Amino acid sequence: MEDLKYRGKNREARHTDTWDPFQLNPIGAEKEPKRICFRIAQYLVAFIVGLAVLASAIVAKGSLLVLTTLSSPFSMRTPKERQFYMLMLVFCLVFPNFLLFMKSLWRCAFKSFVQPNLRTMGLICTIECLVSLGTSVLVLIVMPQFDVLTNLFITGGVCIVSSVLQIVYRLQRDNWKILFPVCSLLLIITGYCLVGADYYVRVTSYVDRQSSNCFIYIGVGIFSSILVSFCWWENPLQATNQMQEMLSELDGFRDFVFVITSILRIIVIGTVYLIYYVLIEDSIIWSDFHLTLNDEMLHIGLRLLFIQAFCSAACHWFGVVACKIHAVRMGFALPLSSTGPAVLLLGLILFITQAEQLTNGEYMTVIGDGNNVSNDLWLDKFCDGLVNFRNDNGTSVVLLEITKSICRTSLNSPYSTWPFLMLPLEGMCMWAGFMTSTYYVWKIKVQRIERTSQLFVRRLYESAFIDLSLLLNTKMKVTRARNQESHDDIENCVIYLCATMWHETYDEMLKILTSMFRLDRYRGDPKEEHLDCFDFECHIYVDDSFMTDKDSGKRVVNTYVNDLIQVVIEVYRVFTNKEPDDVSIIETPYGGRLIFFMPEGNMLYIHLKDKALIRNKKRWSQIMYLYYLLGWKGYIGKTPLRIARQNNPCRASLISQDGESFLLRQEDNDDKRKYILDENVYIMALDGDTDFQPKALILLVDRLRMYDNVGAACGRIHPTGMGPMVWYQKFEYAVGHWLQKTAEHVFGSVLCSPGCFSLFRGSALMDDDVIKRYTTTATRASEYVQYDQGEDRWLCTLLLKQGWRVEYNAASDAYTNSPQEFKEFYNQRRRWGPSTLANTLDLLHSGPDTVKRNISISRLYIFYQMFTVGSSILGPASVTLMIAGAFQFVFKLSGTLSIIIAAIPPVVYMMICFFCKPNTQITIAAIMSVFYAFLMTASFFSIIGDMVVQGTFITPTGLFLVSMAIMYFVTAILHPEEFGLIIYGLMYFICIPSGYLLLTIYSLVNMNIVSWGTRESNNVDEVKKTRNILCDKNCKICCWDMKIQVTQETENLMIQQITAAVGQNSVQGPPLPVTNQDVTQPPRVEPQSIMETTEKEAEEAARDQDHQLDNQRRRNEGWKDLALRDRHKSRFPRGNLDEDDDDDDDDDDYNDQFLDDSEEREELPASDWVQPVKEEFLKKLTYANLKKNLKAQIRYTFRKRKQDDVCDELVSMLTDTLTGELSGVGPEDILSVTQLEELQQALTEQAHRVLKTNRMGRLERRVKRAIEKTLIAPQVQKLDESEKDFWVKVIERYLTPIVDTKAHQEEVSRELKSLRNKAVFLYFIINLLWVVATFILQAIGNEIISIRIPKYFPNGTLSGEDLKVEPLSLMFLLSFAILLVVQFLAMLYHRVYTLIHVVSYRSTEKDYKQKEDDDDDDGMVLENQIANGLVITSDDLSMATNYSQSSTTIM
Repeated sequence: MEDLKYRGKNREARHTDTWDPFQLNPIGAEKEPKRICFRIAQYLVAFIVGLAVLASAIVAKGSLLVLTTLSSPFSMRTPKERQFYMLMLVFCLVFPNFLLFMKSLWRCAFKSFVQPNLRTMGLICTIECLVSLGTSVLVLIVMPQFDVLTNLFITGGVCIVSSVLQIVYRLQRDNWKILFPVCSLLLIITGYCLVGADYYVRVTSYVDRQSSNCFIYIGVGIFSSILVSFCWWENPLQATNQMQEMLSELDGFRDFVFVITSILRIIVIGTVYLIYYVLIEDSIIWSDFHLTLNDEMLHIGLRLLFIQAFCSAACHWFGVVACKIHAVRMGFALPLSSTGPAVLLLGLILFITQAEQLTNGEYMTVIGDGNNVSNDLWLDKFCDGLVNFRNDNGTSVVLLEITKSICRTSLNSPYSTWPFLMLPLEGMCMWAGFMTSTYYVWKIKVQRIERTSQLFVRRLYESAFIDLSLLLNTKMKVTRARNQESHDDIENCVIYLCATMWHETYDEMLKILTSMFRLDRYRGDPKEEHLDCFDFECHIYVDDSFMTDKDSGKRVVNTYVNDLIQVVIEVYRVFTNKEPDDVSIIETPYGGRLIFFMPEGNMLYIHLKDKALIRNKKRWSQIMYLYYLLGWKGYIGKTPLRIARQNNPCRASLISQDGESFLLRQEDNDDKRKYILDENVYIMALDGDTDFQPKALILLVDRLRMYDNVGAACGRIHPTGMGPMVWYQKFEYAVGHWLQKTAEHVFGSVLCSPGCFSLFRGSALMDDDVIKRYTTTATRASEYVQYDQGEDRWLCTLLLKQGWRVEYNAASDAYTNSPQEFKEFYNQRRRWGPSTLANTLDLLHSGPDTVKRNISISRLYIFYQMFTVGSSILGPASVTLMIAGAFQFVFKLSGTLSIIIAAIPPVVYMMICFFCKPNTQITIAAIMSVFYAFLMTASFFSIIGDMVVQGTFITPTGLFLVSMAIMYFVTAILHPEEFGLIIYGLMYFICIPSGYLLLTIYSLVNMNIVSWGTRESNNVDEVKKTRNILCDKNCKICCWDMKIQVTQETENLMIQQITAAVGQNSVQGPPLPVTNQDVTQPPRVEPQSIMETTEKEAEEAARDQDHQLDNQRRRNEGWKDLALRDRHKSRFPRGNLDEDDDDDDDDDDYNDQFLDDSEEREELPASDWVQPVKEEFLKKLTYANLKKNLKAQIRYTFRKRKQDDVCDELVSMLTDTLTGELSGVGPEDILSVTQLEELQQALTEQAHRVLKTNRMGRLERRVKRAIEKTLIAPQVQKLDESEKDFWVKVIERYLTPIVDTKAHQEEVSRELKSLRNKAVFLYFIINLLWVVATFILQAIGNEIISIRIPKYFPNGTLSGEDLKVEPLSLMFLLSFAILLVVQFLAMLYHRVYTLIHVVSYRSTEKDYKQKEDDDDDDGMVLENQIANGLVITSDDLSMATNYSQSSTTIM
C-alpha cells in the first residue's frame, strides 16, 4: 500500500508539469533489499556449522583418548583386546594419510604432474618423516602409558615450534603482540614442568603402583611433541617471506610430494608400531587377530575407529566451511578452542552421572558422606572396587576404563590429594599456551570466496590433534595473489559489459538497460571505493542499425535504434526522475556511437553498426569488442602517451575550472588499464534481452578471482516467456543446469559458457590461438557449422584447448527470452544441435593434447564426455524403442510389431525433411509432436497401471521411472527457489519424442542451412515501395502467420548505386554497392492501412513531412552554434561535484578562454543520421523536462549534506523562476538558444540570492554547475584520429563485409549438403543397428536370450516369478541410470559449495545506505580516486601546464 501511495504522489507531481506524466517502471528497477530470511539463514548456517565443528572435534578427540585408554597396559582389558585396540589406533593415524594419498594421486594422474625439485622434495620428505615419527611415538607409545587426563592436556605442547618461529621472525605488526608467542612458550614449558612434578608425586606417593620409568616416557613425550610441532613449520615462514622461492617452487609439485610423503608417513607409523610392540615389547600375538563377528571387542574397536576417522575428517571439512562463510570466530576459532575444555567437561558429566552403575550404589553412600570418612578411604575403595566389574557385560567398557584411568592420578593418592591440583594447572597452562600461540586466528580477515589453499597451509590434518591441527594450520596471513593480506589490498578489476543486439523488441531492450542501470547503482560513484573493488563500462553493439531512406536516399538509423534511444531515456527517467545529462554522438568508421553518463557516473556506450561498413551477426560483434576493449584499450593503457585526446581542449585538460586535477571519464577508464593486469580485465558477454541482478555478476567475478586458471564462468540461465514451448524449455534448462552443467563443473570443466550471460577473463581471451583463431572466416562446410552456428561453444572450446577452465555458478541467475513459437524453437535448436556435436567431437579428437594442457580435463572426464556423446547419438533409437514400448503398453502389441510401427514415422519424417521446405518440415513435426504427446501420456499411465496390476514396481522399467521421479523431486527440493519448475516435468516427458527424435532429424537434415533462424527480419531495411506492391496478404494457418507479397522488379541498378552513393556521401571510401539488404523499414502500421493509402495522399503526406522537417531545421539552426560551444565548454564529471570550493574569480577568465577558442572553430560536417538522433535528445530542453531535471540536479547536489531546508527552498525558488521565465512556452516545446541563455542567467541569479541569504555561498559553484548540466545540449563529437585509424585497420583486417561470389556460394552449398549427407548416414546407421539388434532379440524371444531377474514385491518378499529382460535394453538402462546417479552426486557436491558461496556473499553484500561524507577540502587533488593507485604523473601536469600557457597565448 505504501508503494501505491508513493508512486501516486510522484505521478501527481509530474502531472503538474506535463499532460503526459505516465512512465514505465521496469521490474527490478527498485533497489534490491537485504531480505530478512537470508540474514536469518546466514546466521543459522553459521551456527550449525560451528556446532558441527565443535561436536565432531569433541567426538574425534574423545574417541582417540578412549582408544589410548583401552590399549594402555594399565587397563583392565586382556592382552588380546589391548593389541586389537592398539591396531585400531594405528589405523586412526593412517586414515588421514590415506585420504591425502588418494586425493593427491588423483590430481597427479588426472589433473597435472610437475617434475619435482629433488633437493626441495628431500627436505620436505625428511620433515614429514620426523613429524610422522613424533606423532606415532607420542600416540602409540607415550600416551598409552599415561592417564586419560594427562593425555588430554599434554597434546597442547605441539605448538612450541610455531611459537619459537613467531618470536624469531617477529611476525607481529605491533611490537607489543610479541608477548603472545613469548607467553605461549613460557606457559608450555611450565606445563611440561608440572607434568614432571605431578608424576614425581605419584611415584613418591605410590599412586596405583606408579613406577619410576614414567619419567622416560615424559621425556620421550616432550621430544615427540617437538617433532610433531614441526608439522606446521611452513606457516610462519610463508608469513615472513622467508624461503619464498622454495615455497613457490613447492606449490608447483605439491601434489606429487604429498603422494610420496603420505606413503612415507604410513611406513613410519607401521615401522614404529612393529619395532616397539614386536621387537621391544614382544607383546603381539598374531593368532589373536583372528576374530569372529560376534566378538564385542571387534564391534567396539571398529566403531571407535569409524567414529574417530569420520569425525576428524568432518571436523576438518566443517572448519574449512566455517572460514569460507566468514564465521571464523564463532564457527571455527571458538569451537576448536573450546574442544579441550568441552571434552573434559563432558567426561566429568558422564563420570558423575554414570559412576553409580559401576558399583551398583555400594559406595555412593560413602561418597555422599565424605565429610565423615577420609578421602583416601572412600576413593581407594571406589577404585579398588572397579576390578570386580571388568568382566561384567552389563557395565560400559569405555566408562569403566576411563574411570580406572582417572584413578591413576594423584586424586587416588593414599597420603593426600592436593597434588592433584597440579594436573588441572598443567591443563590450564597447556591450553593457555596453545591459545596465545594461535591468537592470530581470531583476527584473520577472509575474502568473500577463498580457496582452501589460501586458508590453510597444508591439506593434511592430524587426526590425533584435530583441534590443534586446524588452528595451527590456519595461515597467519591469508594471502591472495602476490601476498595480498586483507580486503583493502584486493586488486581492482575492470569489467566490460558487452551486449550484442539483433532486432530486439522494446521490452527486451528494457531488460538489459535496466540491468545495466542496476549495476550502476550498485557500484556507485567510480570515485568512491567499493567493497567488491571493481569498475565497469557498458557497451551495447547493435547489429543492422541503419537503413536507407527511399525518398531522400540518406542513410539513417532504423526503428530498432530509435526504440533503443527511447528505452535509454525511459530507464534514465525511472532511475533518476530526469533526462540523460551528458550525451555524446560520434561518427565512426563502423557506423556511429552514442555515449552516456549513467546516473552514478559510470559509462554507457552504444555502438551502431552499419552492415554496409562492417560485418554483422553476433560473432563479428564479439570480435569487434574484443579487439576494441582488449586490443586497443589495452594498448593505449600500456602506452599512456597515446591516450586519446579530445578535440575539445577543456575536456582533454587535466585542470578543471575549480583548479582541481582530474582526468576525463572516458580517458580515465582507459588510463586505469595501466595499473590493472590483463588477468583482472573481464569481459561480460550478454545478449540484448538478458536480465540480471548485480549479485549475479559479482558471484561470477568471485569465481575468476579465486582461481587463476578459470578463463570463463557462466551462471544459471532462466528462460522467460509464456506458452507450452517455454514450459518445455523451463524444465529442459533446469535439468541441464541441475545435473549436466554441475557434473561438468565437478568432474572437469563446463564445455559451453552461453553467450547470453558469461564472464570471460581478458588474459584468457588474449591467449594464443583464442581471439586470433576466433577471427577465422568460415570457408569450409564444417567451419560454417562449428564456427557460426554456435559461436559461444566454439569460443569455450578454444579456451579449453589452451588450458583454461570454464566454471558454472548456480547462484548467478540470469533471465533471457526463449523461443515461444514452435518454428522459432526448432530453428534455434537446428543451429545448436550440430554445433554442439561438432565442438564436442573436436574436443574429443584433440583429447590427449587437451589433457596435457588443461589440468581440469582428465582422461576420465574425456571418457565421460564420450559416453554422453554416445548417448546423444543413440537418442533417436532410444526414443523409438521407448515409443515401441508405449505401443506395447497401450495397444498390447507384440515386441517386433511395435518396433516396426514405431520406426515408420521417424523414417517417413526424415524423407519429408529431405524433399520438403523447412517450414513444411516444421509444420509436420508440430503435428507429429501432438500425436506423440498423446501416446506418451497414455504410455505414462499404462506403466503406472501395469505396476498396479503386477502389484510391484520392482521391475527395471518401474524402478527406473520411480527412481527418476524421486531423483528429480529431490533435486528440485535442493533448489528451493526453482522448485516450482517440477510441474513442467510432465510437459517435458510427453515432449521427449519431439525434442529428442523429430528435432534431431530436423537439425541433421537441415545442417546445410546456416542462416541464423531466429529474430530474422527482412523488414528492417526494406524500402517503402508501396507503389510497386501488387499483392500484400496476411494469412493465418493454425498458429502460424504467413505473409504473401508480390512486387514489381527492382529499379535500375545504376539508379540504386547513385542513390546509395548520395546516402553515403559523408563516409570516406568508394561508393558502397547496393545489396538486397540496403533498404529502409516501413512504418509500424497495419498492412490494410498501407493498401488503403492512395498515391495522392502519400505525396501530400510526404510534402507535409518535408515542410515540417524544413521548419525544424530552420528552428534548430541556432543549435549548431550552441552545440559547438557546449562541445568545447568544460563538462564536469559527476564525481567532481562532491567537492566544495570557494569562489574564484579566475574561473570566469578560464571559461572565456575556451569560449573564445570555440568560436574560432568551424562546425564539423555530420552524417545524415546524426541530426535525427540529436533531435531525440533535444527533447530534454522542454519546459516539463527542464523543470523535472532541475529539481533532480539540485537535490543530487545536496544529497550528502544535512541542509534539507535550504535544498527545498532552493528547489522551490528555482522552479518558480523557471515557470515565470517560460510562462508562454508549452510543456512539450523545445526552447531556443536565446531562451536557454536567458533562463540560465535568471536561474543563476536566483540561486545566488538564495544561497547568499542562507549563508551558503560556498555551494554556489556546485549549484551553478547543476544548472549548466540541466541546460546542456547533446554533443556531436569527432572520433580521435588514432582510434579512427584503429577501426579502419581492424575492419580492413578482420571485419570487412563478406561478399561471396556465386561460384563460392555454390561450392559451399555442395560441401554443406555433402557434410549433411555423411552426418545423416552415420546417425542413421548407428541408430538403425541399435534398433535392429533389439528387434532381432525380440524376434528370437525372451525364452532363448534374456536375463532373468527375480521378481520382488514392495514388502521385500519373493514372488516366485522371474522377469525376463533383453540384455541390450538392460545394459542401456543401467548405463543411463549410472550416468544419472553420477550427475546427481555431482549436483549434491555442487549444491554444498554453492550454499557456501551464497552465504559468504550475503555476509559481505553491499548495503545501499549512503554514508555521510564530510565536506571535502579545497585545493588541488593530485590523486584520482576512481582507480586504485591512479595518480597524476609529472608528465600529465607538464602537458596541462603547456596547454594552459598556449591557451593564454591564444587569448
